[in-house]
Amino acid sequence: MEQRSLKSSNPVLSRLRSDPTAPAAGDAMTMDDVLVRTAATLGTAILAAVLSWTVLPVDPASLGASYGIAAGAALAALVVGVAQSLAGRPSPAMILTYAACEGVFLGVLSNTVSTHLSPGVVVQAVLGNMAVFAAVLVAYRLRWIRVTHRFRGFVVAAATGLVLLTLANLLFSAFGADDGLGLDSGGLGIVFGVAGIVLGASFLALHFKQVEDGIEAGVPREQSWTAAFGLTVTLVWLYVETLRLLTLVRDDDDY
Repeated sequence: MEQRSLKSSNPVLSRLRSDPTAPAAGDAMTMDDVLVRTAATLGTAILAAVLSWTVLPVDPASLGASYGIAAGAALAALVVGVAQSLAGRPSPAMILTYAACEGVFLGVLSNTVSTHLSPGVVVQAVLGNMAVFAAVLVAYRLRWIRVTHRFRGFVVAAATGLVLLTLANLLFSAFGADDGLGLDSGGLGIVFGVAGIVLGASFLALHFKQVEDGIEAGVPREQSWTAAFGLTVTLVWLYVETLRLLTLVRDDDDY
């Protein structure tokens, strides 16, 4: 059963099986490789976030400049992330650049939320992120979560729907509707936030499966950077969704 899953569920593995230059066993990816690269990528993002929180103030006198830098960093992260996703091979420089740009964006975002919206919520969001990661990892290792083709298809379809709803919400907001589709406030916003976290957790399970399959198939060590990139993208998404959800819940409790 496992062999059938390996043959079709991971495009990286499919390319390697058709490539006569597949790596020797000594150059194969290991769990240590994945952990080291993931630590380096997340460490870069965290360091950039701490520095941007410290260096880029969010007081009224400099708010515009800080927001501009954060928006530029977010755009740069998007461009670099898309370029890396479309590239044939992982680039450590691009992946670390993506992490640094995301870190700048997250630092300003977190500082703004903590200062002007919900003091103390950042710590809760970080702890929530860690709890979701640990829960999904334990559930996956105990086989409570089984990543099948149906599971993968459902997650991708749901993520596509979430992205389309987000874009529609932005369009409605840009063209006159103050609250867009209502996804950024109230009960609907909370439901949307919970859906985002559930999807992020589902993507974590997909990444765990890809790492497990890659190690079993003996993919090249460089693919550990791809695993680190995927985990970082998903953890950033989870953090933003958790931060947004906690802020909405606090705002709802205030009324």
